[in-house]
Amino acid sequence: MNFGLAAHRLHRLGHDSGLLHWARTCAPGLQALGLQLHATGGAHDALVKKALLSEQLVPVGDGRDGGLMRLVSRMAGGLTPESALDGMFFLIDPVDPTSLYPEAQALKRQCVIHGKPFVATVAGAIEWVAVELASAGLAAQAPPEAKALFALEGQSLALIAHDARKEQMVDFAGTHFDLLSRFASRVATGTTGSRLNEMAWSRGWPADTPWVTRYQSGPLGGDAQIAELVLDRRVQKVIFFEDPHVARQHEADIQLLERAVYSAAASTTCYNTPAMAQRWAQAVNTLSGTL
Repeated sequence: MNFGLAAHRLHRLGHDSGLLHWARTCAPGLQALGLQLHATGGAHDALVKKALLSEQLVPVGDGRDGGLMRLVSRMAGGLTPESALDGMFFLIDPVDPTSLYPEAQALKRQCVIHGKPFVATVAGAIEWVAVELASAGLAAQAPPEAKALFALEGQSLALIAHDARKEQMVDFAGTHFDLLSRFASRVATGTTGSRLNEMAWSRGWPADTPWVTRYQSGPLGGDAQIAELVLDRRVQKVIFFEDPHVARQHEADIQLLERAVYSAAASTTCYNTPAMAQRWAQAVNTLSGTL
């Protein structure tokens, strides 16, 4: 298995930076998976300096050498089957201007298009290693720190879907209704929230109680409202089914929500595709008796 790895300067500085903390926490699991990390210059050098994951690193060059651009190509399949990537760990600093560079945007877009994991927070990176371990039948080797991330009863969940993905969101929520009902609370934007509540009431949820708290629709500011909840640490997990194939009038609001998630990197995770959400849900069930 091959993943890309990049980290902005904020996540590389200091003895217990986000990147180093993730590497130390997840090293046994990453080694058990045999996961190769195609790492850009800064992330590669920071790990080598601390003798972390050295045997699993594949250097791709720094930004000036096109390292991130190479990862975009490899996320789309690469030039050879051996170079193709299965997902991406990219620890993002939302105020780093390079987070808005075309290669950074294209990298996430290719992950969404191909249904591959794009993991952009420290909490998400720890959680996703646990997901991969559960999928590989190695749940017992999940990092202990993942236990708090899978303690759903103390968390709030945001469920958001673009128009072309709303049916998939309702299907996902219906399939995993009991699992998602374990969250302390759920929030959603306009139409998605209405459809989720209708689904929940049809499943026997009390008719006088919304299953999700509805905010405005995305174009009217719902993404921004949920972003504030994320910033206040009142939402810890976001499942956001994005449609990468259409121009969106409220693109700035969508990016605002994503950047709020990056700002709460130590406690918040975000899944951008049905494939990611499905694998996470399956892993929760697998890990319930292990962590």
